[in-house]
Amino acid sequence: MRQLIVTAFVSLDGVMEAPGGEPGYRNTGWTFKDIEFLPEAYDLKAREQDEAGALLIGRRSYEAFAPVWPTMVDEFAGYNAMPRYVVSTTLKEEDGRWPATILRSIDEVAALKETEGGPISVHGSATLGKSLADAGLVDRYHLLVFPKLLGAGRRLFSEADKDAVNLELVEHEAYANGIQKQVFDVKR
Repeated sequence: MRQLIVTAFVSLDGVMEAPGGEPGYRNTGWTFKDIEFLPEAYDLKAREQDEAGALLIGRRSYEAFAPVWPTMVDEFAGYNAMPRYVVSTTLKEEDGRWPATILRSIDEVAALKETEGGPISVHGSATLGKSLADAGLVDRYHLLVFPKLLGAGRRLFSEADKDAVNLELVEHEAYANGIQKQVFDVKR
């Protein structure tokens, strides 16, 4: 079974919306504002790309990434080369600039996890991440936690009334700019 890893830039209060400057959110680009850039704080991102066997994203993230990521040949060479999957009930067809297989349900994601291959990395995609967690499909979280409180915005974690999920901290580091790397395995 393949490991499913949700990876996110997240504020201390759990917001993950528009970290890179996507339009339509009041605090868009919050990962770049008032935070000193330290390359070592982002080493996890390079490692994820090297280790992932597939990329899984939701429709909104796919529509935001498809026009941009293929042009970032140095930054996203691994993601541009690996199989990509987008989970959507409404997407009619893939974007030809950045081909992806469309999955129509969480059950199809569960079936994908049963295939052979490296870890499946879930980027962006707040709604998808919550649905995957609620279905018990998430195996690990890779978080870069920023020292910011954003208030409103799409959040990483579900607000569903469900049993507690225990996590095991397997890797962590704090950086001089206040960013914290937190890697958690979901305990089963």
